[in-house]
Amino acid sequence: MNPSTNYMPGPADAEVRKDGEQWTLVLTRELRHAPQIVWKALTDPAQLREWAPFDADTDMGTTGAAVKLSTVNAPGQNVAETKITRAERPHLLEYDWGGNSMRWQLEDYGGGTRLTLWASIDRRFIAMGAAGWHLCLDVLTHLLDGAPLGRVVGMDALKSAAWQQLNAEYSKRFGVEAPSWPRKG
Repeated sequence: MNPSTNYMPGPADAEVRKDGEQWTLVLTRELRHAPQIVWKALTDPAQLREWAPFDADTDMGTTGAAVKLSTVNAPGQNVAETKITRAERPHLLEYDWGGNSMRWQLEDYGGGTRLTLWASIDRRFIAMGAAGWHLCLDVLTHLLDGAPLGRVVGMDALKSAAWQQLNAEYSKRFGVEAPSWPRKG
């Protein structure tokens, strides 16, 4: 994220759905751009490199496509091989990332798109994941609006005041303990 910007995250706006031990994070955003434009940002490797927490080695817009997702700026090399389980251009994208299911739904909404992300996530990481995806979606929104903030993911995200604020808010909202990040040596 460009430190010269005066970026402040919006309020915590995610919810969590619980089914026993299975937790699903749900984030929704209303974007001013048509689903076709948002779809490309979700599937094109060049655009993913501008906002997503991973790099993709190939286009993600085809059902059955084999894709390697490499986590960016993580404390180790994390590469997950996945297949796109469902791609219904430009409205639905599903795949698995690191053992967690990801579902992106794009709905026509007032000349733009209502984007909803469902991400299964371990309860211990629900607030951290919500903060991270919230930040990624903020970066995506600015990118699509033509005012890019710059990608902020991995360890850079954990060190940012925006992520720390969101992590605390989501921890409180979801009733989970907020781990201290970044961890002290």
